[in-house]
Amino acid sequence: MGYTPIGHTMLHGSAKNKVLGRLNRIRGQVEGVRGMVEGDRYCVDVLLQIASAQAALAQAAKMVLRAHVESCVADAVASGKPAEQKRKLDELLEVFTRHGWSGRAG
Repeated sequence: MGYTPIGHTMLHGSAKNKVLGRLNRIRGQVEGVRGMVEGDRYCVDVLLQIASAQAALAQAAKMVLRAHVESCVADAVASGKPAEQKRKLDELLEVFTRHGWSGRAG
């Protein structure tokens, strides 16, 4: 599991509220998929709903990424400290390469 560096918060204000709202909707989508499976719905319908939930998660990830770039990464750039700038870039690259996240929905 990741960590929050001292002096940094993950999300705040309206960005946090937007991500939480989206995650609540995704929770509802996943519960809906569960209900579909329990109700023996057609496999293709279930797959389509799973794809929709994955796309919604990708959008939530984009929101978190934007907030990170606009706060933590921007702070590192503004610091004028090459080591801090490199650390933030390396951190993002690690997330993208380790998890294969492309940020694309679907």
